[in-house]
Amino acid sequence: MAMNHYTLLGRSGLRVSPISLGTMTFGTESGWGADEQVAQRLFDLYVDAGGNFIDTADMYTAGTSERWLGKFVAARSLRDRLVIATKYSYNTQSGNPNTGGNHRKNLLRALDESLRRLGTDYIDLYYLHTWDRMTPVDEVMRAMDDAVRAGKIRYVGLSDTPAWFASRAQTLADWRGFEPVAAMQLEYSMIERNPENEFADLAVDLGMGLVPWSPLGMGVLSGKYRPSQSGAVGGFTGTGRLQSVAANPPPAFNKLTARNFAIVAELEAVASEADRPMAQVALNWLSQKRGVSSVIVGATKPEQLQESLGSLDFTLAPELIARLDAVSEPARPFPYYMFADGHQARIHGGVEVSSKPTAFDRPVRVPAPAAEG
Repeated sequence: MAMNHYTLLGRSGLRVSPISLGTMTFGTESGWGADEQVAQRLFDLYVDAGGNFIDTADMYTAGTSERWLGKFVAARSLRDRLVIATKYSYNTQSGNPNTGGNHRKNLLRALDESLRRLGTDYIDLYYLHTWDRMTPVDEVMRAMDDAVRAGKIRYVGLSDTPAWFASRAQTLADWRGFEPVAAMQLEYSMIERNPENEFADLAVDLGMGLVPWSPLGMGVLSGKYRPSQSGAVGGFTGTGRLQSVAANPPPAFNKLTARNFAIVAELEAVASEADRPMAQVALNWLSQKRGVSSVIVGATKPEQLQESLGSLDFTLAPELIARLDAVSEPARPFPYYMFADGHQARIHGGVEVSSKPTAFDRPVRVPAPAAEG
């Protein structure tokens, strides 16, 4: 599979590259991103490789990510070729409760601001960034649909919401004729497999393409961090974002654990047998998972992005996939342990029963047309 063999995004007809360029690194406001010159090189490398799906958000690097992306797109006259996704929800004005949240007022405010920064009159895919636990789902879906009808957005997405919220959103869209949810963006990687409990089935059954973020577990699956053998502070060696918060990591950054280092060790062994870099193997493994339409990769150096794009150039042997599945198997809390094969056998009387795959079990691969001449 190559970058210009496109995938349909969920049940929509939108064609997207199997790897999406994440631009959270565009800007240095956070202290670890890329400057404008490097960001330009990352953008050029991605689109020159055939990529067309670019992810940003209004709050990434305080708006710098959207501004630079808009500048790069305009300079190369690529707006019609690219699928640009952005998000809203996080507060941009301290002390003002209505400049954050999922509600209509903030959605419309944030959307107009993103359009201005991106220098475009429409956004291809607009995500609710994170559930605010307050706004009714019907308010969100009606406001999204209004924005579609106004021509400001083309497709609707949800990010970091509970499965019940997403399923209710899609059901409301079906019942009321709203624009349906085309994509769900979630943290998903070899060290974060909880989306498999509900979201994979949800995505396939209701037609939402999964778009994983942090597919390398904040860099852990690239092998850049290792358990300390010399008593280093924090119990690991390696430098990066995780180092700065190792003493008291928030949930999304709590990656440097004994379980995860065991996964890294097996991944390193598998990568050696496959004769591929660890990051490529981790991305290849994820891209084949149920319901996945496109995987978001970010980088601060061109060589990192180049390596990630190479994850599409090979096929992992089934026995190697099985080893990675086994070492990274997540805990299955109630009620999910009841859905495992062993427990299900009691329901089916010991007879093997399988359902027919649906048309959305696997993304449709759409090859680019051959060059003329």
